[in-house]
Amino acid sequence: MSNPTVSFFPAHDGVRLAYRELGEGRPLLLLHGALGDSTLWLRDERAATIAAHGHHVILPDFRGHGSSDKPHDAAAYPSDVLTDDALALLDHLGLAGADYDLGGYSLGARIVVRMLVRGATPRRAVVGGQGLRQVEGFGGGVARMLRRIVSATEPFEPGSADERTAQWLESGGMDTVALLHALDSLAATPAAELGRVQVPTLVVMGSEDERAESVDELVVALPRATKVMVPGDHGRAVAEPAFLAALLDFLDVGDSDGDGDGSERER
Repeated sequence: MSNPTVSFFPAHDGVRLAYRELGEGRPLLLLHGALGDSTLWLRDERAATIAAHGHHVILPDFRGHGSSDKPHDAAAYPSDVLTDDALALLDHLGLAGADYDLGGYSLGARIVVRMLVRGATPRRAVVGGQGLRQVEGFGGGVARMLRRIVSATEPFEPGSADERTAQWLESGGMDTVALLHALDSLAATPAAELGRVQVPTLVVMGSEDERAESVDELVVALPRATKVMVPGDHGRAVAEPAFLAALLDFLDVGDSDGDGDGSERER
């Protein structure tokens, strides 16, 4: 159960995209962060635990990541293409307009927000590790780092942060050109657009994550948002048992009790 088979489907432009599935029950599409893939959710049996709570967990790899195609042509990464791909997966699985949940962490959370403002209607949504500044397009540190590595014409200074990062990326088999194109395709979401989102949304943030400085602004901007703070910085928060507990608690609450109606902003 913890190592599901990789399946593939064609994006609207023919790029082959990968996804994994495990469990039965209400579908939950979970999106991963940058410089990773859907195995983020397989570590420490996270996805298996979610599936055991009665969820059909769907784990895609973004284009340029994991087992999905990694084209080097910048034309394969038009603006907001990662959102296009996620919406295409919903269509492929027959979930568009159906009863499903949606969640993501870091880059995946930003794509969740894009899906919501573009009309996706999950029963509930989970946005992890992102504040309003990131959703609005500020930041970009990972893309700047990748750009330095991709454009480097000489070896990095031995022992430098860039050399260590380049070695880590290479050891993980990551395609820096494809990853940079994917990050350059990200579209910003103005705060005003968030006011249209009527999906109950859980915003989860690590207490030591620098993105926490604008998490309250994101919660205010989303009309039906609830905030939960968990231990850890950006890299560790998603692995905290409290993160998984908050996600399951939120998804497993029925609509009839009124939770997520905007009256409760923090718990």
